[in-house]
Amino acid sequence: MILDGKRFRSGLACLLVAVAAAAGACSVGRLTGDDPGPSDEALDINEAAYKPDILAMLRVYINDPTQIRDAAISQPMGRQQRFRVCLRLNAKSRAGEYAGIKDYVAIFIAGRLDQLVEAKLEQCATAAFRPFPEAEKLSR
Repeated sequence: MILDGKRFRSGLACLLVAVAAAAGACSVGRLTGDDPGPSDEALDINEAAYKPDILAMLRVYINDPTQIRDAAISQPMGRQQRFRVCLRLNAKSRAGEYAGIKDYVAIFIAGRLDQLVEAKLEQCATAAFRPFPEAEKLSR
């Protein structure tokens, strides 16, 4: 069977779209940094490298960062180029009442804070928290 040029180009275009979609599906990664595995352990990363970024993000992410209670932070976990730091804190809601203690995860990629989101249960389940008084002293 011989295809004319127009039908051939149309078929080729469909094939290319299908291949691109399949390749894209294979390259989709986890955006929330939950990459558990044997190398998911405490890293030797200086606190000065990540704490200032987390504090700056809390000022933006938390509705009222000036009255945070019970703040705690974990050591970095993951891999050198992609690690996460778990946070636990009690911040005020938009209504002005304390919302209760919640866990958050700060995800770093190549040493830069990429996102701060509420943690899924498994993301911080093994985290060892220590006090994070800097978060309780935030101003606007």
